[in-house]
Parts: sequence; C-alpha cells; structure tokens
Amino acid sequence: MDALKADTHRRFGRFSWGLVCKGFLLYPDFCIVVTLRCCQAAQQCPPALRWLLLFPAQVLHRLACHRAAVELPWRTRIAPGLALTHARGIVVNQGARIGSNVTLFHGVTLGQRDRIDRDGRRFTIYPVIEDDVLLGPYAVVAGVTIGRGSRIAAGAYVLEDVPPRCVVLGNPGVIVKRNCTPDVLNRWDASPPLQEGPQHATVSPCVATPDAGPVSKTADCPIHNAGTGAAAPGPAGTAIPDRSGASMPAHGEFFHPENR
Repeated sequence: MDALKADTHRRFGRFSWGLVCKGFLLYPDFCIVVTLRCCQAAQQCPPALRWLLLFPAQVLHRLACHRAAVELPWRTRIAPGLALTHARGIVVNQGARIGSNVTLFHGVTLGQRDRIDRDGRRFTIYPVIEDDVLLGPYAVVAGVTIGRGSRIAAGAYVLEDVPPRCVVLGNPGVIVKRNCTPDVLNRWDASPPLQEGPQHATVSPCVATPDAGPVSKTADCPIHNAGTGAAAPGPAGTAIPDRSGASMPAHGEFFHPENR
C-alpha cells in the first residue's frame, strides 16, 4: 500500500491511517483514490484471497466514482502520488499511463486517439502522463505523451507530444513557456526531484494494431524514462507549436490546489 501512502501525503501533506479514513469518509475525490488502490492491492493477492477481496473492492470503487461523477478505471496504471483536485467530471481511459506526483483537476479528459490508414486498419494510441505533471481544469489529452514536469493550462486541447518542463495553453495547445518549474503540492519524495539541466526524453505511447493483438508497442512503455534527449514527435510527425516567447505568469499562479 505504498502508493496509498504517497496519495495520502499528496492530499494532506503527511500520512497516517487516520487521515486515510478521514479522506475516505469526507472527501469524494480522495475516496476514489482509496478504492482504486484497494482494487489494485486485491488484484495482487494470492488467488485464494483475490476472489474474496477484489469483488467488494470493485463495488466500492464503482460507488465512489458514481458519487464523485468520475470515470477512473481501477486497472489504469497509476504511479504513487496521484492528486485529484475537485475531481468532478474527470474521465480517464483505461489504457492511459499516469506517472508519480501527477495532479488532475476537474473536467480533465485522458482519452485514446484512433487513426485509420488507407487500408482501413485502425491504430489506437493511449496517453502517457509522466511524473510531476499538472493538468488544469477541462484539459483534454488525446493519445499523446506529456513530458515530465509540464503544466497543461485550463481548457487546453493537446494533440501532439509535449516535451518535459513546458507550459501549454489553448485549443489547439501550443507551448508558451519552456524550462518551467513543476507545480507539485506536497510532493512525494520517493524519487529525486526534477533538477535543472538536460531534459528527460518522453516515452513512446502504447499503440494497438489489429495485426498484433489487442495491444502492441512501438517501444517499451514505462511511466519513467531515464534517458536524455529531445521529445519524440507527435503522432502526426510534427512537434507541438512553440510560442515560448509569450509572457507567462510566475510559478504557482496556475491551478494550485491552495487557490481552489
């Protein structure tokens, strides 16, 4: 249950089982996180216990999602330190990958992107959200990778990969600032904080093809990538537009949970 400890730290700034119980009973958005982690823990139990624990956990998770008006499948790969702020209206595709210390505001959509070639074959790409990313209210990420430490502003519609440490605004989303400071409240320190210097490379998204079964991969699809280099181009083969010369607010003026 280390992931739940990290999630609790993100919410309250510290961990205790009393805070877990408090959040489960009083905060619908945190209740979703608790039931999600319970489902994932039950899935890892020995078969003799799995059938006994998993079904009740799934029922609780379904009820918690219904109560908060959130669609967050428990099978979604989510690293420790998830923070749901306000949460109502969040929709996450089960194929999405979410890194550690990620913040999702209300109305965020993480959806797949389908492409059909001239032969009628369908290719499905799922979004990858790397560590320390903040997604503002009603941001839409469709089958692309958001680089580590980036911030996606409210209402942004992101259709191309975003390099690490960038600020994205608008519809369609454009980069308005590079080398930004990650906005993470109550960061879980299981991994070292993002440092100045060479940027981390983004990971390749998972791609489903009809010839390779339900899901094949263009590359290994971990949440974290320790390599260096520039971000991979988006699905269309072009990088997201860069307007980094625009004037931007200082760190913390975006959608900080303390300013709710």
